[in-house]
Amino acid sequence: MTSPLLVLDTPTLYYRAFHALPDTLRSPQGRPVNAAKGLLDVLCQLVDQWGSRRLVAVMDADWRPDFRTALLPSYKAHRITDDARGTETPPDLEAQLPLIFDALSALSIPIAEVPGTEADDVIASIVAQCLDEDIVIVSSDRDLLSLLQPQRRVRVHRPRTGGRWETTGAAELPALFQVGTGAEYRALAALRGDPSDGIPGAPGIGDKTAARLIAGWGGLEEVLAAAARGEKDHGLSPKRREALVEHADAIRAGHAVMEGLLDLEVAEFVAGAGTAPDRDRALRLGAEQGLERSIARALAALTGETVQVRSAPPAAAAAPAPVPAPKAGAPGWAQRFVAFDLETTGVDPHSARIVSASLVPFEGGAERPSRNWLVDPGVEIPEAAQRVHGISTERVRAEGTPAAEAVPQLLAAVRSLRESGTPLVGHNIVYDLTVLAAEAARIGVLPSPAAFLDLLPPVLDTLVLDKQADRFRRGPRTLEALCGHYGISLVDAHDAYADARAAGLLALGLAAASAELAGTSAEDLHARQIEWKRTQAAGLQEWLRRKRPDAVVSGGWPLEHDR
Repeated sequence: MTSPLLVLDTPTLYYRAFHALPDTLRSPQGRPVNAAKGLLDVLCQLVDQWGSRRLVAVMDADWRPDFRTALLPSYKAHRITDDARGTETPPDLEAQLPLIFDALSALSIPIAEVPGTEADDVIASIVAQCLDEDIVIVSSDRDLLSLLQPQRRVRVHRPRTGGRWETTGAAELPALFQVGTGAEYRALAALRGDPSDGIPGAPGIGDKTAARLIAGWGGLEEVLAAAARGEKDHGLSPKRREALVEHADAIRAGHAVMEGLLDLEVAEFVAGAGTAPDRDRALRLGAEQGLERSIARALAALTGETVQVRSAPPAAAAAPAPVPAPKAGAPGWAQRFVAFDLETTGVDPHSARIVSASLVPFEGGAERPSRNWLVDPGVEIPEAAQRVHGISTERVRAEGTPAAEAVPQLLAAVRSLRESGTPLVGHNIVYDLTVLAAEAARIGVLPSPAAFLDLLPPVLDTLVLDKQADRFRRGPRTLEALCGHYGISLVDAHDAYADARAAGLLALGLAAASAELAGTSAEDLHARQIEWKRTQAAGLQEWLRRKRPDAVVSGGWPLEHDR
């Protein structure tokens, strides 16, 4: 049987790599190469996973085509970060695009782009025209689920958190979204909307309600017609009818912009999949750009032949090496701890509500299975918060555990760590603990937020510890920035599991880099951090008051002072 055709939605892959890998990955000339390296590494992973060397790298010739913005002016409009250039591409990523094109060309992977169209259109045309192909679409874009059809060998392979992947075919749609075909999924998406693409949908209608309406009435136009007639069945409440009637034109426009073009000339791209790489050209490019190892792995994956790397990249261009974990059996808190993170509805820890949570154990320097919660906070999740963590109100209402159940579970998990003497680790964990304490008091599990202090195990805050260990290092100390400094890959920042895991790896890095931190007990570090945080906050407040005389920085730790 012919190996599957791997159709890559390349922009989603290099964007993901750009944000996941540190910008300290540089060529010998000092140019960023993190997106290029990440993309090459994913190609190797895909070839190995699917046993196929037949790849097509689809590109956006125009990421906001005129024919789509004419239908829906809001389409992707909020993504524009540079009005003058009309682009969403960060400069450091844009500078890597020629390198990415050169690397794909040297590896003889066809670059499929058609003027005036998006990658989605090229992918849709390949699916429509290659009826006998076993096709795997590799993309993080859920809209491509609309291309799934019964009796077709087409799947969508989507990257998820923690290095995992999710593969969906038409057979999985009913269980995942309660729809039977890709066309029905497109109708569902039009009703639900998609803020990430500027597709409005109808207020108050999420995945489950949209699926129920489509199943009951048969299709998008039938749903809109039933709402216009004042029907009551299949979930058409008065409020939903009003929303559907009011937003019918916008829903139709959203449905139209999600339709991919099917008649683009794509046969040449498909025919070129599986062509032998230009080995010498690829190796020269790798040497020039400090990507020898990634290029060598890609050549080995695409040819089956081992490629020797003659020399390592110059030291000035190399990425920071990941700091080794403490040796097994060595004493110290780094041998056993649990990392923690929350995603919430806002930035004020006293009023924010929990939306997701993760506890990630580490033992002997190795990650263990995590515990994760999706939480229904009982309130609307603001759009600004949804843009950060990607979790919608509709999703938590459909899939989440009510806060009244989830918060006691989290408290019980924290209490068990205290009983076992296991440290709790997080980055700027004072925020997360303050949110959890406030939530526990709000729902009546604790008499006050301050009562949470009696449940806490030793707490280690990687932000406070890094500032203390390396006080004079310049630059930001966000989780992403510190992961870059310590050579830690952070995929899906602002996902609770991904951020907790990264904080755990960062704690290991700090322990390996600082003998003083590693050799101090967790209990003593907890006590010292109270004063360290107070001193750090006072210094930051003094600096801020040079421009803002009323600036206040809380020095409370491990809980922020209540207002």
